[in-house]
Amino acid sequence: MGMNCGIVGLPNVGKSTIFSALTSAPAEAANYPFCTIEPNVGIVHVPDIRLEKIAKLVGPEKLIPAITEFVDIAGLVKGASKGEGLGNQFLGHIRQVGAICHVVRCFEDNDIIHVAGKVDPASDIEVVNIELALADLESVMKKISTLDKFSKSQDKKISDKAKIAKPILERVQKVLEEGYPARSLGLDPDEVEAISDLQLITMKKMLYVCNVDEANILKENDHVKKVREIAAKENASVITICGKIESEIAALETKEEKEEFLKDIGIEESGLSKMIKAGYDMLDMYTYFTAGVKEVRAWTFPKGAKAPQAAAVIHTDFERGFIKAEVYHCNDLFALGTEAKVKEAGKFRMEGKEYEVKDGDVIHFKFNV
Repeated sequence: MGMNCGIVGLPNVGKSTIFSALTSAPAEAANYPFCTIEPNVGIVHVPDIRLEKIAKLVGPEKLIPAITEFVDIAGLVKGASKGEGLGNQFLGHIRQVGAICHVVRCFEDNDIIHVAGKVDPASDIEVVNIELALADLESVMKKISTLDKFSKSQDKKISDKAKIAKPILERVQKVLEEGYPARSLGLDPDEVEAISDLQLITMKKMLYVCNVDEANILKENDHVKKVREIAAKENASVITICGKIESEIAALETKEEKEEFLKDIGIEESGLSKMIKAGYDMLDMYTYFTAGVKEVRAWTFPKGAKAPQAAAVIHTDFERGFIKAEVYHCNDLFALGTEAKVKEAGKFRMEGKEYEVKDGDVIHFKFNV
């Protein structure tokens, strides 16, 4: 599974506006156009107040946030699953991402023509979901047709795997035929693992990004409410964002100017910040920190990783020559004020290879290669 989020949506929903604001906000963000039919990739900083709090206490020369990747995927039209428009490229790109952010138009504007002639989030969502479901349905039906043969294999491991997968895929087939995503089944982790080789698009976690106008940034209009109803049935999440406002925020040069802008319009956190955090969470990623006078840095690691695997995020040598990890939690630093006081309080620990790293850990790795 890709460690990134794909941004999808129909034409004129504000997808490109939101992606541009995402990638222009931090100075280090990058936008890599591969070619006209390839997706654009944006590397963005993950907002994390804990990083700034650690930096205030440690006083480093540099502050380096965690990053995540957003992919602006173009080309979806009705009939994409049959190869219409850039359908094959679109479906190929979306299979490679780890999670999906579906931008849905939830604003009225006579100057921006809707492809269907009227603003109807439910219809827009249905168009996208049906195309993705049809693409997955084709994969599922092909797989089911081979399972009877595999279930008769002399290799017990292969036959058992086929027998477990078949009833799960038959359930998935049924919901896909009804036009619903596979994730709406609410499969348990073992069931998901049993069919993971198919890389089903509609099994990926989904975030609906409701793009509203300035008048509805502080209240939910009927369009947003409809999206929430749909998301609840699908096991998906929802955030509200105003692409126009986010573009204005992204154009401001300093953090102070951005904070003042947000304060003036009455919101505490930008929509893009919420979107980045939600995408990061959907990918099942956690953050640990390294802290010293040279730099305080946030590192991204997969939830459930043991200490050596988390160390490999810094460098593979750290995993290969792992000896131990010196660990304390950032909350202990916030409560006590200094690393020395964390040690005095007995909150500073030595952990070995079996330690499961926690979100918010501050770690110094010992290794030898």
